[in-house]
Amino acid sequence: MITEVDSNVLLDFRQNRQPGSSTDALAAIFGALRSGSLIVCEVVYAEVEMAFRAMPGGLDAFLAMARVQLVISTTSTLQLASERWQMYRQRRPRQIECPACGSPAPLDCPRCGLPIVPRQHIVADFLIGAHALTQADRLLTRDRGFYASYFPDLALA
Repeated sequence: MITEVDSNVLLDFRQNRQPGSSTDALAAIFGALRSGSLIVCEVVYAEVEMAFRAMPGGLDAFLAMARVQLVISTTSTLQLASERWQMYRQRRPRQIECPACGSPAPLDCPRCGLPIVPRQHIVADFLIGAHALTQADRLLTRDRGFYASYFPDLALA
């Protein structure tokens, strides 16, 4: 089984953002490794590389130690990411919403008065999901709700 590792898991390990997150992330990575091989796409590499620079050998050394391979996206992966990105852009909310309860919270620009529209996800999220769906068997991520919505056919670890 091939498991794609999302940026948030690697950043949790490296930056220890919450108590226990580093230990939990490392346990999840090595747990997935017991089931097969681990990969990251070029987007994940680019998102996390700076966080690993202070480690001896940087990100490349960590990936080698954790037996995680960098796998470059195929054209079909990029096309799928584009399709799901367009779906998101058509479905995304046109106003600010509370992340906890979903209540709308209108917010207008103080200068021109037009509504401010959030960019909640970026195309990188869709590249990661498409890469996991087309070039792996599952995705190890903390952002399960997002990937379940836009990649319902993707197994999550």
